[in-house]
Amino acid sequence: MKMPQLLILLVTILVHVAAGFPTERRGREKGASWDDVNVVAHGLLQLGQGLKEHVDKAKVQMRDVNAKLTAFNGTLVALERRQQEEREAMKSRHSEAEERERKTSELAEEAIVKVEEVKKETKDIHSRMERLEEVLKGPTLDDSDNEHTGVSFIQFVAAQNKRIDQLVEKIKQQQDKLEKQSLHLQALQSKVSHKRVKSHRRRDEETALRGEAEQTHNEAGLARDCHDLFVRGQKVSGVYLIRPENSQPFGVLCEMTSEGGWTIVQKRHDGSESFNQLWDEYKKGFGSLNGEFWLGLDNIHSLSKQGRYVLQVELSDEAGQRQEARHQFHLDGEEENFALHLQHDLSSGLSGNIVSGVPFSTADRDNDLAADVNCAELLSGGWWFSSCGESNLNGRYPRRPSVHRRHSPRKAMFWTRTQGPNRSLKTTLLKIAPTSTQQ
Repeated sequence: MKMPQLLILLVTILVHVAAGFPTERRGREKGASWDDVNVVAHGLLQLGQGLKEHVDKAKVQMRDVNAKLTAFNGTLVALERRQQEEREAMKSRHSEAEERERKTSELAEEAIVKVEEVKKETKDIHSRMERLEEVLKGPTLDDSDNEHTGVSFIQFVAAQNKRIDQLVEKIKQQQDKLEKQSLHLQALQSKVSHKRVKSHRRRDEETALRGEAEQTHNEAGLARDCHDLFVRGQKVSGVYLIRPENSQPFGVLCEMTSEGGWTIVQKRHDGSESFNQLWDEYKKGFGSLNGEFWLGLDNIHSLSKQGRYVLQVELSDEAGQRQEARHQFHLDGEEENFALHLQHDLSSGLSGNIVSGVPFSTADRDNDLAADVNCAELLSGGWWFSSCGESNLNGRYPRRPSVHRRHSPRKAMFWTRTQGPNRSLKTTLLKIAPTSTQQ
């Protein structure tokens, strides 16, 4: 039996006991009856106070629900914004993707409508709770109250307590609905996020090497190079979008190691990409970041001008022997024909094959130091040629492993070794990183 029902029973018993007293001592019995009423009134006031505390707790719960709804509404707004970005990015692409996005948007809008209905119902509950609080503050009992007023107030309190129980039950139902809607929206967000990642990766691969990478904004901003991505917590090698200082965004292939992140500027391993290109192609870059590619002289320059960088050359030949050279380097801009400045690491066995300060040359831009021949036209590809005999890692890929002959034109990619036989190169990799990461 609930407390209000016990109190009603107690008051009824007291009233019947008072009515059964003899009439001869009316004055004294009346005084006793008023004392009993005062006791009951005091109890009713305590009950009202307890009920008020119960209402206060319910209001706190309502505030929590409202806070969750506000946060939930913010999530919905963010989701709508992301969906809008997705629609704009995918508008010119596949119709199938547009249909998926439309269905996702409809589901999200349906969820928003349901949440708005829940909010309206919650607001109505909150309004009722406030009116109940005002009612509880209104009634007061004093010595002029009679037994009938006390009983009526108890009945009112019992009715309100029942109504509160109904409201609490309704709140629980609304919370269950909100949890289901939250799970549904999380699933939608996961689908949208997965679609955005696939879309952006495909778009970056197609446009990064053509200087057409779209500017993507986020809260922290784009990283300035692969090592900056590493510092921000990205430890997985792969294709990313970066934005060096005072430059447009472009895609890069990052190699993440335990010490930091390397930005790959040239990669060759199977001959799938032709490196026999002219000046404009070498300037803006070509190839695929998931295969063989040249990052582009403009992009390499925008990276190197941010500070002191290290250039690492990694080679392997047909016999499986691997070698590497490491230099501090700086690349000038196009006004200086992308001249390459190196500080050689004398501990490396490969140093000395690129002369510092030499500009870049292609078949249509003869900037080499040879007076009577165009080295790029003779050897194929574009490179920092001083003369035509030191190195050319952008030459033709050797289809069949063979030892270079001394008197034949070396149109295949090569790097002259200071010791041992010169074998055909099988793989080449040029990568850069800030000097501070290598100290």
